Amino acid sequence: MSALLARSWERVRFLLPARADYSVMARNPRRDLLAGLTVAIVALPLALGFGVSSGLGAEAGLATAVVAGALAALFGGSNLQVSGPTGAMTVVLVPIVAQYGPGGVLTVGLMAGVLLIVLALLKAGQYMRYIPAPVVEGFTLGIACVIGLQQIPGALGVPKPEGDKVLVVTWRAIEEFTKAPNWTAVALAAGVAAMMLLGARWRPVVPFSIVAVIAATVAAQLFHLDKAVPIGDLPSGLPAPSLGFLDLSALGSLLAPAVAVAALAALESLLSATVADGMTVGQKHDPDKELFGQGIANLAAPLFGGVPATAAIARTAVNVRSGAGSRLAALTHAAVLAVIVFAAAPLVSRIPLAALAGVLIATAIRMVEVGALRAMARATRSDAVVLVLTAAATLALDLVYAVIIGLVVAGALALRAVARQARIDEVDFRPDLPGEHSEEEHALLAEHIVAYRIDGPLFFAGAHRFLLELSEVGDVRVVILRMSRVSTMDATGALVLKDAVEKLNRRGIAVMTSGIRPGQRQALDSVGALGLLQRQGREYASTPEAIAGARAHLEKAGLLPVPGRIAPVIEKAFR
Repeated sequence: MSALLARSWERVRFLLPARADYSVMARNPRRDLLAGLTVAIVALPLALGFGVSSGLGAEAGLATAVVAGALAALFGGSNLQVSGPTGAMTVVLVPIVAQYGPGGVLTVGLMAGVLLIVLALLKAGQYMRYIPAPVVEGFTLGIACVIGLQQIPGALGVPKPEGDKVLVVTWRAIEEFTKAPNWTAVALAAGVAAMMLLGARWRPVVPFSIVAVIAATVAAQLFHLDKAVPIGDLPSGLPAPSLGFLDLSALGSLLAPAVAVAALAALESLLSATVADGMTVGQKHDPDKELFGQGIANLAAPLFGGVPATAAIARTAVNVRSGAGSRLAALTHAAVLAVIVFAAAPLVSRIPLAALAGVLIATAIRMVEVGALRAMARATRSDAVVLVLTAAATLALDLVYAVIIGLVVAGALALRAVARQARIDEVDFRPDLPGEHSEEEHALLAEHIVAYRIDGPLFFAGAHRFLLELSEVGDVRVVILRMSRVSTMDATGALVLKDAVEKLNRRGIAVMTSGIRPGQRQALDSVGALGLLQRQGREYASTPEAIAGARAHLEKAGLLPVPGRIAPVIEKAFR
């Protein structure tokens, strides 16, 4: 027990920040401070918008950006990562808020934080890289569609209809708009989205999101646009941490959403950190420390009235492009947003909801990488199928089912592709060497011996096709199976091989094997296939030995009356 506790403590110590993690903050603080200020300007409207979209209000988005942004930067595994509320997380939270309210969000956040810390302790970060690219691209496309559709009520200036299915809510919002059109909200949302999209093409370094929001807010105040509904009053400061809303009675029913939140936080954070590493030289994140940092952030943010958080790819990219080189930039981003919460809450409360809807619609559009989608769709038919199914499932079902469906379909298609690599080819061992053997001997061997070379994996996905092909062997007396090129074998493949041997034996056909590799012996032995061959004395180390055994069997049966002359020639052909 003491040894286990010691190893666990060592693991925790490894995940905790070290002095070296913070020493880089002193290298170029001015550059990091400017990068953090730039990211904060970009993050402000996004934090407000995602807070509103979650159903808990703009203050929840700001609290998340401040608390989670600071803690993930302090405890995470990347020097460049920026965390906070994201569109993908909002998609998961909307049905939780609708069904359980703030208490459900707090409970889910705490459970997800614990799960992320457990994943870090179990060194699970390294396995996230095995998620197929089509699943990630389809997932991102589906999330972008959901985020865009979620903004339709705000962009149309109608109250958000009841429901947790985004397609249903969108349709109801359109119906409400047709009854009483609010063209002011539409104009504000469209103007903000257009300014962001066109501005990004014209001057990518300028934070047009905040420029557009300020312009929309000023226009609403100057022209007294009564239909431009503002965010509303914001608290001037963060609330004290509290467990008052914790819903212990719903722990069982909230376990699945908590797993979804933890999985999403892990996936999006590690993907974002990988993107950040690729945009720089010399930076490399620690995936397990990143999971640990996100776990701490998700434990704390809901206690301050926030929502579960994850790393934000767009904000992280802005951070890198702005010249950030250490965690000081992300900490500065959180500090600037905290100042806004304490000092500028009255001004922020006047921002029209339609303007935030326009920000998120533009963000959703920019999430879709058309070039990457086109390349993925053209790669293979399987990749295109996985991408489309994952995106459709994200839109129609939810993120958990979408990822599961994407992984299952991708795995099944990959297994099919691997299984198709397995081949069983008949080997022509009748060399055309005049004078070495007579035509009579040549025909006699051809009538009684057939040899097959098995290439590739022999496992459950393709083993039965192998059995079908082997069972169709014609009227011969000996089958030689060359096993040296079998790359892998599982219990199913071993059972199929055993069945094939038994079926051929019942037809009076002897089966000889050669070249069984050490890695295959355990699977064959576990199902009794190896014992069957060894009892009959028909397992050989090499193909020439198997041929000699086949000749001995035929001679014993009286089918090879003239032994000896052709054996060397046949054996030479198999070397």
